[in-house]
Amino acid sequence: MGRQVVSLLDAVRRLRDAAPDVIGRPRVIAIDGRGGAGKTTLAERLREVVPGSAIVHTDDIAWNHAYFDWGTLLLENILRPLHRGEAVDFRPEAWTTHGRPGSITVPAGADYVWVEGTGIIRRELAPWLDASVWIQGDLDEQERLLVARDGDSPEQLAHVASWLQEELPFLLREQPWARATMIVAGYSLIDHDPETELVVAPPTA
Repeated sequence: MGRQVVSLLDAVRRLRDAAPDVIGRPRVIAIDGRGGAGKTTLAERLREVVPGSAIVHTDDIAWNHAYFDWGTLLLENILRPLHRGEAVDFRPEAWTTHGRPGSITVPAGADYVWVEGTGIIRRELAPWLDASVWIQGDLDEQERLLVARDGDSPEQLAHVASWLQEELPFLLREQPWARATMIVAGYSLIDHDPETELVVAPPTA
């Protein structure tokens, strides 16, 4: 079976059915993909169609901490409380050190929590994720989107180069696309409404 267009609600149903026995806590669903693939946009659209759901951005966990070495921080302060059915109110140490206000919050009673960010589908976190989405993107399109979003200053280009030195080996080691519940085509020529529909690709080996 090739690529097919599904509604956002149908995608949510498929992800829900991957963990039908979740009771007393939110379903924790990961959204992964390379930088610029559209993870945040997809998470926001899913939150809009699922009232009472919440989003956690791994960029907030990683902020001034590390590109990818944040698995334990996420597990202990976000995923474990969610699995206990508790609210989350976590202020990372780096936020305090660098004067960033606020905290990462998830209210009690959320039905779904979308955890989005590059590197969230990893082996060490697999037991804590109920379902997952890998966004398969077009590399040239992702690079264009990153420049449009973050600019092309020398400082930003240096940041991207540093990021890629860690991103590529990490993804090749973890191969999140091979374990994802659903593969979404982040860039597709198939006619669909990107506001309400997704193009779902067959599983990738």
